[in-house]
Amino acid sequence: MYSLIMFICGLISLCLKFKHLLMMLLSLEFIILSIYLSLYFMLIMYNYEFYMLMIFLSMSVCESVLGLSILVYLIRTSGNDYLKTFNMLW
Repeated sequence: MYSLIMFICGLISLCLKFKHLLMMLLSLEFIILSIYLSLYFMLIMYNYEFYMLMIFLSMSVCESVLGLSILVYLIRTSGNDYLKTFNMLW
């Protein structure tokens, strides 16, 4: 139940905080944490192994590193992280 509330709050914040790229990345990380929490509870409930959680954490770390590297590149080239100023994204 908590993971569903977290997921919905993450989606709402993703939709409302579309001005800055950093805020969008933080909202995506919050959504990933809610998915991780629901997957953890599901694996505990069915007494499965937790190898899937390690794979999921590895993929989410790779996704967040890629997002941060894009953020750093955009800030170095343009000087800000406003999404409206980038013509290549829209």
